[in-house]
Amino acid sequence: MAIDEALLAVIPGPVLRVYRWARPAVSFGYFQPWEPVRAAHATRDPVRRWTGGGTVLHGEDFTYSLLIPREIETPPPAESYRLIHNSLCRALADARLPAQPAPASSANNSGSCFETPVHHDILVDNRKVAGAAQRRARAGLLHQGSIQTLDLPPNFAPSFASHLAPEVHAQSFNLTLAAEKLAAEKYGAPSWLERCPAAHPRSSRPPTPPPSSHPDSSAAGAARAPSKTSNQ
Repeated sequence: MAIDEALLAVIPGPVLRVYRWARPAVSFGYFQPWEPVRAAHATRDPVRRWTGGGTVLHGEDFTYSLLIPREIETPPPAESYRLIHNSLCRALADARLPAQPAPASSANNSGSCFETPVHHDILVDNRKVAGAAQRRARAGLLHQGSIQTLDLPPNFAPSFASHLAPEVHAQSFNLTLAAEKLAAEKYGAPSWLERCPAAHPRSSRPPTPPPSSHPDSSAAGAARAPSKTSNQ
């Protein structure tokens, strides 16, 4: 989580970051209460996300972040969510996994992300397998997502990136000091982890029209943000 925030502050263009977890963990949304998460997942490393949304279990999932700097115009939340997940559906189709976007939001009010599909989450056999949450900060757009319970091929990350942008190349960033500082002073601090939610999320999973980590892989740079007209 700290790496995502540090990365968003310095990227010159869109970046897709894919990472894994060293130990079983649980992430939970910016506005979720701490006590129920601690009680339900006492054996997992907890981390409060900068994005909204529900509780997500990590360890065996494919976790990614798409970051777009503020200099690049992005569609409104629901539309950007749709475009990103349409790209994800196409990448899953390339892997012979017949996925489709959820046609509407579920009436289920569970705090668990994968028990509560929202519009344009990803379904396989009517079961949610991918969800995400967004935050629009001064530095740009952060979209954090997780794909669960699917056997993905080794080349899935570059395949996903190629469906997000027509030009993709590998990038590396020296973020160790900035990320360690954020991890120590923010994401690892009780004042952040155990904070009491004060209001409805300003930035969470996109609305329906009328998202401590240990990365072991880095980022791919996308040459262009999702557009309003592509990915129909």
